Amino acid sequence: MGKEKTKILFVCMGNICRSPTAEGAFRSQVEKRGVENLFEIDSAGTHAYHINEQPDSRSQLSALKYEVDLSDQRGRQVHESDFYHYDYIFAMDESNLSNLKLICPKEHQHKLSLILDNIPKNNSKSVPDPYFEGRFDEVFEMLNRASGFLLQKLLKND
Repeated sequence: MGKEKTKILFVCMGNICRSPTAEGAFRSQVEKRGVENLFEIDSAGTHAYHINEQPDSRSQLSALKYEVDLSDQRGRQVHESDFYHYDYIFAMDESNLSNLKLICPKEHQHKLSLILDNIPKNNSKSVPDPYFEGRFDEVFEMLNRASGFLLQKLLKND
């Protein structure tokens, strides 16, 4: 019997821009390393704005520039069961981290953190929301970089 998979959830507000991008970037890095069998990866939103919708077309276009396909993903809202199921829950910004802390059972609070905290010596805490600002390429690059560091850290701890 193999080792149980490390379960990771990426969270933003609506689950159509930042968290699907993070999920796609991390999944892509995992596939390039050939370690898909070690991880379960998903994303969700703190709000129910875009349930069952595909990621924003601008996020998809940006990800495709890096050969990452987000089209299979569908928006969903964080559910209480996620706090029990996932080993790590990464918020895209302070606001969503605060929202998660409010609904997360006390015994699972240690699973919550900011995705950008995985980048060493990084001063930025929050991934900008490209939905209104339009910084989709910048957001992909930021999340792809954070994903690389995260994967490296998780594989080292194995």
